[in-house]
Amino acid sequence: MADTWTVAGVQMDCRLADPAENVAAIVARLNRAADRSARLVVFPECVVTGYGFDSRDAVRAAAQTIPGPATDEVAKACARRGVWAVFGLIEHDHATGKLFNACALVGPDGLVASYRKLHLPCLGADRFTDPGDRPFAVHDLGGLKLGMNICFDGSFPESARVLTLLGADLIVLPTNWATNARMMAELVSPARGWENHVYYLAVNRVGDEAGFTYLGYSSAADYFGNVLHRSPVGAEDVFTIEVDPAAARQKRQVHCHGVYEIDRVNWRRPEMYGPLVEGTTFTGHMNRE
Repeated sequence: MADTWTVAGVQMDCRLADPAENVAAIVARLNRAADRSARLVVFPECVVTGYGFDSRDAVRAAAQTIPGPATDEVAKACARRGVWAVFGLIEHDHATGKLFNACALVGPDGLVASYRKLHLPCLGADRFTDPGDRPFAVHDLGGLKLGMNICFDGSFPESARVLTLLGADLIVLPTNWATNARMMAELVSPARGWENHVYYLAVNRVGDEAGFTYLGYSSAADYFGNVLHRSPVGAEDVFTIEVDPAAARQKRQVHCHGVYEIDRVNWRRPEMYGPLVEGTTFTGHMNRE
């Protein structure tokens, strides 16, 4: 198996509450990425279902189970092309009745794993979904160790740091950033990649939905924070980057032995980070713009 992985991001539009149409579009773009030798293809947040819902009932009507119709159909395409895919959808957990903003990881052998968004903004479908209830996890695709976050999770450095400590080489962030989130789109990939010495890939959507215009401007960065790709604003884009897992795992960087060495992961001081895990709440004033 090759040491490096070609990984694709697919910046695309989707149709609200039309999973069948959206899954067909996902498969078509997955094939385009596979034609460019991609082994992993990453799609935006809620690309199966759309995001701009105005009630819990509307969210539930569009939601799917995992595994379910969307994961089954994408898995068939992955089996035909020998690739893995990460894509977002609203998940309905019939056992509990809960609804989650989720992403699924499927591969040539079917469903590998899913992730449920932990940090929920007061926005779109997230107003009506339930907070994720599973711990962070890293998944080995056979040489590439993958961690998943979703959109607002990227605003919390702890999310990427935990995935790094669990062994991630690449962290992917399916997202739905509207045009007013351009600063987040500018910063998140290079910042999270640099501070954790991992590859970071944020894949956004485009188009208009429920009064929002989605930015696009997807990005990828390497373990030094170098930007490997930025997609255009407002236009669809299928792009690839090269990921070297071995380089991401070499956390200690020796620029001059004994004089200039850096390790941003293993030189942490967790005994000093108590407020991060003690439930400390910031009590400053609320911005009511």
